[in-house]
Amino acid sequence: MKNILAPSILSADFKVLGDQICRTEQSGARYIHFDVMDGIFVPSISFGMPVLSSIKGLTEQVLDVHLMVTEPVRYVEEFAKCGADIITVHLEACEDLSATIDAIHRCGAKAGVSVKPKTPVEELAPYLDQAEMFLVMSVEPGFGGQEFIPESLERIRSLRSMLDERGLEKDIEVDGGIYHSNVAEVLRAGANVIVSGSGVYKGNIEDNTQRFMEILKSYE
Repeated sequence: MKNILAPSILSADFKVLGDQICRTEQSGARYIHFDVMDGIFVPSISFGMPVLSSIKGLTEQVLDVHLMVTEPVRYVEEFAKCGADIITVHLEACEDLSATIDAIHRCGAKAGVSVKPKTPVEELAPYLDQAEMFLVMSVEPGFGGQEFIPESLERIRSLRSMLDERGLEKDIEVDGGIYHSNVAEVLRAGANVIVSGSGVYKGNIEDNTQRFMEILKSYE
């Protein structure tokens, strides 16, 4: 299974967003992680469809959209039209998660399902066959720059075991507090899609991205 870096533009400089995204692509990052916050499901408000539309076509990277919004099914079609390749929704935010996943698929996008740190990963069990990716939040969603929650490693291991028991080769994405210093243990736990914002965009973007890629490739 390929290990993938997904730089989160939440930490990018929006004055030069296009340039910074392209710099991550040129340095090997295959995804761009796009955090959408509504101020209701999480306290913060970030950005939405106009920003996604503005970067569509700028890069060949996969546009990995993480909807931290209440009842995201309301917005699935519009985000797909704006260019989302993967749309991840929160189990906790959906009245009917299966119907939301189906709506994502009807729009031609891949579906991801995320859980907050306090939600048992076992609650994902009914949806393991339905979605293509599962996102384990390793911080409380809503703010960048938080420290990685150590208990997340066991949650990743448990989820990978659940998938292996069913013979399912699905992506496990992890988001929150991941840097060069701790990404190896996240990969060893069973994750293969790594989200990092500050770890990529703070400092030298090329050097940060390339260092992540070296570590990711060493664990494939």
